[in-house]
Amino acid sequence: MPIITLTTDFGDKDYFAGATKGAIYSELPDVTIVDISHQISPFNIPEAAYIIQNAYSSFPKGTIHIIGIDSELNEENKHIALKLDDHYFICANNGIMSMLCAEVAPEKIVEINIHDKITSSFPVLDVFVKVACHIARGGTLDVIGKSINKIKPIRNLKPYVNEDKTQIMGSVIYIDNYGNVVTNITRSFFETIQKGRNFEISARNYTFKKIYNKYSDFINFEIPENKRNDEGKRLAVFNSGNFLEIAVYKSNINTVGSASTLLGLGLLDTISVHFIANKTIPDPDNFPPTVGHINKY
Repeated sequence: MPIITLTTDFGDKDYFAGATKGAIYSELPDVTIVDISHQISPFNIPEAAYIIQNAYSSFPKGTIHIIGIDSELNEENKHIALKLDDHYFICANNGIMSMLCAEVAPEKIVEINIHDKITSSFPVLDVFVKVACHIARGGTLDVIGKSINKIKPIRNLKPYVNEDKTQIMGSVIYIDNYGNVVTNITRSFFETIQKGRNFEISARNYTFKKIYNKYSDFINFEIPENKRNDEGKRLAVFNSGNFLEIAVYKSNINTVGSASTLLGLGLLDTISVHFIANKTIPDPDNFPPTVGHINKY
C-alpha cells in the first residue's frame, strides 16, 4: 500500500491532525500515514518549504505528500497537485512548492477542480485527502484538475547578490529545534558566487570566516575533552540539507543557549556574506627599478 505523509501547522492541541488521519483511514484502511511535522510555524510558507524539501526524498518513490499550510481556498490561493521526482504533492498554490521546483522540474502540475462536488471549510481534510486517496488508488492527476505550467513563487526566497558579486544578502528561513538558524543560502549558490575567494559572514554583531561541513569539524581533538569547553561555541556550517546555518555547538536554550537566543536572530533577519579578493604576493622581478632596487638587467 502507498505512503501518505502529512506536513502541517496544526500543532498537537487541536483535532485537525487526528481528523485528517481518520479521514484517510476511512477511505484506505491499509495505507501508511507518516507525520513529517505538525509544528510548522502558523502560515510560515518558507519554513514549510524548507521542511518538505529536506524530508520528501527519504521516502520511497510514489509517496503522496499532503501539505496543510495556509490552505483555505480563495481567488489568490488555489489548490494544486503535482508530480515531481516520482513523488506526489498536494497543497495550496501559495509558494510552498517553489523552493523544490527550483531544484527539480515537475513532471506535471494540475489545479484541483473538484471543489464543486465538495462543501468544505476544512480543505486539508475534505479536498486534499480525497485527492491523495484518489492518487493512492492509482488515479491520474488529469481526473482531479486541469493542467497548468507554473506555480506561485515565494517572495524574497532567493538571496540577493550585488552587481559586482562581492556580497550575498540572505535571510533566516528556519530556526530548528536546537535554536540553530538556517538561511536561504545554499552551498551550491554560495560556491557559484564565491569562486574561491575568502569571505566574512555577518550575523548581527558576529562574524564568521569559515564554514564547516559538520558541527564537530572545528574541534581540536588533540586537546583533552575536559579542557576544550566546546559547548556553546558559535560556528557557521553547511547543514545536512546543504543550507548555510549559524549554529551553537551542542546548543541548549536552557543551558549554553542557542544561535537564535545568543545572537538575537529571528525569522527573516538578514545574514550577509562579503567576499574578499584573495591577496597574491607580487613577483619582485616585475617591479620597475626604484631606489634601493637594482635592475638585474
